[in-house]
Amino acid sequence: MNIQDLYDFCLQMKGVTEHFPFDEDTLVFKVGGKMFCLASLKEFEAGNPYLNLKCNPEKSEELRAEFAGIAPGFHMSKTHWNSVKLNDDVPKKLVLELIKHSYELVYNGLTKKQKELVANTN
Repeated sequence: MNIQDLYDFCLQMKGVTEHFPFDEDTLVFKVGGKMFCLASLKEFEAGNPYLNLKCNPEKSEELRAEFAGIAPGFHMSKTHWNSVKLNDDVPKKLVLELIKHSYELVYNGLTKKQKELVANTN
């Protein structure tokens, strides 16, 4: 997966916006104003891409045990976030599923009003 694949996949989901809230390097995708995917552009350029993705805590533990490329979230809550290395043993199909899982966790945590705003975006 390259950075364009990431953009295309994330931005096709309803109500997703992209931001650089921390610095010029950290690309953040949000739904309803809440983060669900973070990526370092420098790491993509260096050939070491990884994503920080929200994940169900029980599922996080299972994934970390199964894949060397999935670790507790870098600079994030270790319980609710994973860092997923894209050039490791994690299949692309699973990466896409984990991005969608992260989106759904964040979307489902939105208020009814926030969900309505997301539903009314183009």
